[in-house]
Formats: sequence, C-alpha cells, structure tokens
Amino acid sequence: MLRGVRDDAVARLAAAGVPDPEVDADLLVGHVLGLSRGGVQAKLVMGAEIGATDAATLGRLVERRAHREPLQHLTGRAAFRSLDLAVGPGVFVPRPETEEVAQLAIDSLRAAAEPEPIAVDLGSGSGAIALALATEVPYARVWAVENSPEAFPWTRRNVDEVAAPNLELVFADLATALPELDGLVAVVVSNPPYVPLAEMPADPEVRMYDPERALYGGVDGLDVVRVLSRRALALLRPGGALVIEHGERQSTEISELLAADGWRAISHHRDLTTRDRATTAVR
Repeated sequence: MLRGVRDDAVARLAAAGVPDPEVDADLLVGHVLGLSRGGVQAKLVMGAEIGATDAATLGRLVERRAHREPLQHLTGRAAFRSLDLAVGPGVFVPRPETEEVAQLAIDSLRAAAEPEPIAVDLGSGSGAIALALATEVPYARVWAVENSPEAFPWTRRNVDEVAAPNLELVFADLATALPELDGLVAVVVSNPPYVPLAEMPADPEVRMYDPERALYGGVDGLDVVRVLSRRALALLRPGGALVIEHGERQSTEISELLAADGWRAISHHRDLTTRDRATTAVR
C-alpha cells in the first residue's frame, strides 16, 4: 500500500538526517504520482495502492535524497513566492529567505514615483527575484542579468516559461551590464555569492550541489558585493534603492563598504529566523 511505501521513505530520510523527512517523502511521492502534497495526503487517508513501477521509481529518488541530493534537483522544480521554477545542476536553488529579499525590492519598486519604474536583478541565477518583481509589479520594467554558462540556460528556461512581457534577460557580467540604463534605474537587487572562501556551508545540499561560483565571494565573501556597489551606483537614478542579500555576520562590513562608496540610508533587515539577511541603501 501507498502508506507503507511512504512511511518507509520517511524512515529512510529521517535516518539519513534529512531535515523534514515527512515533507520530502510526501513531495517525492507526489512527484512520482503527479499529485500535490494535499493529494498525497488524501490518497493516504483513502488507503490507496501504489504500483510496482512507481514504487521502484520512488525508491530510487528516496535513495538519492538520503545521500542529500537536493529535493529540487530530484523534482526539477523549486517554489519561490507564487512561482514554480525549473532548477537543477548548475544553478543555485532559491531559498525561502530570498523571498523576503525579493519583498524588499518589490516594496521599493512599488514606492517609486514613476509610471514604469525600472528594476535590475544582478546575478539572476534561476531568475527567481527578477521574475517575482516582473509578475508582482507588472507595470515595472525588469532586467535579469546572468553570466554563468551553467546557470543561464535555467534562467532562460524560467523566463520563457513565465513569459512576463515586462522582463528582459541578458547574458552579461554584472560589473559592466546594461550601460544603456545608467542613471535610469529605480531598484537594483542582488543575491550575490557571499560565502567566505574559508567557510564551509553546513548543509550537504548546499556544500555538495550548489555551484561554487554562486556561493563563494572571495576571502571575506564580499568581492562581488564591492563590484555590485559600484555598478549599482551607476545604474540607479538619484533616490534609487539597492537591495543586497548577504550572510548573517556581514552587516557591519557591508555597511562600512557602502558608506565608503557614498550610499545613504543604509539599513539591515532580518529574516524570519531573526538573522541579518539583507541590507538596503539609497543612491
């Protein structure tokens, strides 16, 4: 029966140290059977059966998840706010905390006193932030910038799937991207690589599967932030907002860096776990 197969999956994942074994087991069952998690729960209540082929497919996926391969790599999808994004090897899997970073950018974009404010997502990865801005602020014009040959196909795929008419994707280095927009942008947002080289991410899913170029930001983790600060100063119009995601212990260094570059109204923002997660500043 499905119940027994699902409970075996939960036990296997729990024994492997997977943080939310019941959630992951349900989502893997749903992936195999084409059901939502609610649909899986309904099948369990009704005492549904599972076919031998589906059970074998599920078993292989559970084994891979027990080896800490990201759930999103197994299903090929990642939820981000109202979006369902394609992800896999070569692209950073968007995290729940980044949804709050996107909200800061959305709030700033909505507050812009322009009929068609411009936003730029530098280092877009899966396209999560840019697509959230484009779909939730449909009167804005949004540019997504990515230069990883491994990540860009995922950005392209998600941009094509969502098909937001107000979003443009460009393959470019964030240090020099979009010179034609200099002085015109209302919001620049980025989730740059910010892990210091000497630090090892605690989660095996991050350490073993997320692309290194999306994780590591030099000796102190701030190499890309320095570049980002300078590029954003050029892109933003006076009064424009910068939103940067970063590590929980980097707020002071980032504040000093931004102040030295001439940014105003520098503020830090905590995520739902009360850790410093983002810094905003005004041009």
